[in-house]
Amino acid sequence: MTTPSFAELDALPTEELRERAFAVARKHRDIKFFWSVSKHLPDSDDVGELDGAPNSIGPIIDEYVALWREFRGRGGYQEHGYGESEPLLRAAFIDYLQTHD
Repeated sequence: MTTPSFAELDALPTEELRERAFAVARKHRDIKFFWSVSKHLPDSDDVGELDGAPNSIGPIIDEYVALWREFRGRGGYQEHGYGESEPLLRAAFIDYLQTHD
């Protein structure tokens, strides 16, 4: 399977990019990706600190996915958008998919 081009990924809706990037990041247990994305969410001050324990990575990733779902509306896509963070989030999702997929 080949990595989609930038143009192919850029043509996708932001939510589709998010779903794909999150799936890859969960597969790789990439907490750094979730952490970087969470800093650009509204109310990101509510995100807890990592305790650094290696066995806490899986649950923390699940917590970030749950946080994102809460932000997006209880697991479903809502049309309230990503606000001013959308261009930055899109770029992060596209970059992640091109480098980790």
